[in-house]
Amino acid sequence: MSQNEARYTVRSLIMTAVVAVIGTVLVLEVSGKIDHPVNKDHVPVGDFNAIHITEGETFRMSPKASELHAVCENGYLAIAADVDPAFRGILVDYKNRGVRCRRPSPTGPSVPRQPERLDSNE
Repeated sequence: MSQNEARYTVRSLIMTAVVAVIGTVLVLEVSGKIDHPVNKDHVPVGDFNAIHITEGETFRMSPKASELHAVCENGYLAIAADVDPAFRGILVDYKNRGVRCRRPSPTGPSVPRQPERLDSNE
């Protein structure tokens, strides 16, 4: 290395990275690229996948349990947090249709009743 070569300290490189991240976030915030939803009613609780299980077939699943549990709410499957049971949401498919937690009766009404709105005041 020659004597004229610039040397940078670890501290200056870390400070440059921190300033760059903060500057990027500020520019995105000012330009409106970061979305802050006001209506928290339609915020997804989580992203779920279904595993197709057939007789005798094994599947891999994490040994850890999630921090969520399912409850039946007005005939539809609701997912609630273990730490805050008031934080729950109805499970819907890709077309925003509710997933039933009971199989409909063949002699009953063909259209299940609509779920009541879940309020956090309950």
